[in-house]
Amino acid sequence: MAGLWVWERYLGGWLTGACQRARRATLAIVYAGDDARPAEIALRVIGEHGDRLRGCRLSVLVLADGTEDLPARLGAVEAQLPPQVAVHLMPGAPGAPGRLSVALRAAGAAGAPVLSYLGTGGALDPATLAAAATGRPAEVLVLSGAGTSLRPALADAGFPLVTEVELADPAGRIGFGTGSDRNLEALKEAVWATGAALRDPDGVPLRADLPVDVAPLAGVLLAELVRHGPRTVTELRRHAVTDTAYRATDAVRALTGLLDAGQVSRDPEQGRLGGDVLVTAVRSTA
Repeated sequence: MAGLWVWERYLGGWLTGACQRARRATLAIVYAGDDARPAEIALRVIGEHGDRLRGCRLSVLVLADGTEDLPARLGAVEAQLPPQVAVHLMPGAPGAPGRLSVALRAAGAAGAPVLSYLGTGGALDPATLAAAATGRPAEVLVLSGAGTSLRPALADAGFPLVTEVELADPAGRIGFGTGSDRNLEALKEAVWATGAALRDPDGVPLRADLPVDVAPLAGVLLAELVRHGPRTVTELRRHAVTDTAYRATDAVRALTGLLDAGQVSRDPEQGRLGGDVLVTAVRSTA
């Protein structure tokens, strides 16, 4: 499943970054059903990155159905984890309002990095999302079935930067909330690294394992410039990553094409197309 591949790929980078800047961090894994793969993947990735956790205490909270079977399923992997990693299996309805908030408080997660994984087949609980937003910094990865957009709920929970990717085959959605442009771009790169079929701004399937046509993205960026006026490359890269299935690198390619076609101008006119370059839509005189 593409969503679990994204979870695995992104988690490794997050562990390294979180434990470089903090002495403690928390990983919260919340899912319904008896598929323990989200927790199994997390413990395996933690074990693989154990040498990068020195000096950092990591709490792993697993809020899931069927926790009576989890000790046996996770025991062998858990036994190989570094001593500074504490795994807490928490029985009960994982999506019950307030459950994640109570678990994070009990783990002493306040004031330190928190990454939450939320696996849901239905609507997102606002209280759960609000709890996921309490870390410093806080990030959340949401895997959901096809249906209602995840972006409004993530934004309402207080995440400054939000993206959502619609999977074309199999149908589903990946949502992500963060406060870091760097991590936002890393998440999007992880999505593309799966080779999954995505949806472009026009709803047409995008194949992540094929050469990417950035023409639809160029149209989106041009419309943004016409609608809101000049924007820096940094702002346009962010718009591409938050509002479309594309990556930041695709935004640079799309802007280069618009410049070559004379549809936009840049200031300064020469040099690298860096983040502080201001891009302006060229008004047609026809």
